[in-house]
Amino acid sequence: MESQAGEDVAALSFEDALKRLEAIVSRLESGDASLDESITLYAEGDKLRAQCEARLQAAQARIEKITLGQDGRPTGTQPFDAG
Repeated sequence: MESQAGEDVAALSFEDALKRLEAIVSRLESGDASLDESITLYAEGDKLRAQCEARLQAAQARIEKITLGQDGRPTGTQPFDAG
């Protein structure tokens, strides 16, 4: 079952994974979940967090900065440096 959940997480879009993660956090914060359910939710949330982080890193790697020449016209692109 755990590998099935991992496959399901990988198939989610970033937005869907984030919504599911928000729902898990809300459920855990409510205090209504049993201990076993909380453990299961936490494990799923951790997988969702990792998936969201991986997707964000992949998106950042694809972002490029447009470089401009002396005349102000675009001359090309270079990798984006978030730092």
